[in-house]
Amino acid sequence: MQRAELQDAFDHYVGTVGQIAACGDWSGFADLFTEDATYCEHAYGDFRGREQIRPWIVRTMTTFPGNQMVAFPPAWAVLDPDGRRVVCEIRNLMRDPGDGSVHEASNITILSYACDGLWSREEDVYNPQRFADMVRRWAVVARDHGTLDAAGAVMLDALGG
Repeated sequence: MQRAELQDAFDHYVGTVGQIAACGDWSGFADLFTEDATYCEHAYGDFRGREQIRPWIVRTMTTFPGNQMVAFPPAWAVLDPDGRRVVCEIRNLMRDPGDGSVHEASNITILSYACDGLWSREEDVYNPQRFADMVRRWAVVARDHGTLDAAGAVMLDALGG
């Protein structure tokens, strides 16, 4: 496979995720994958096919805390044209909680490229506790600045924040 094709596909993935995050319509995320793709998410499990990926990503990214994440830029990426893979660090950025502070947690994403701009597999590797701790810290700041929504307040109360 040509490196340029893999780079173009990854650039399309990153650009599409950016557009989706900006408009909040996460249904289109599933369309980045082949019909029989696998999405391996270490906290939520494996999803097989676009039509399993779609409802999961919509539910996850439109409810707290996913709905408070505003951008997912890659910090770095390594392309493996021979293996048809991209390995990258994705930054999961929370919205400004009201004081201008930046709150984020990262995951390692492994993307397997099929063809025609579509991915056959995504695996996200991360530490769920780090994400939970980051969300808790963010929620405290948002609460203190009056920008925490009701779902966030319930979560924060449940965690003893």
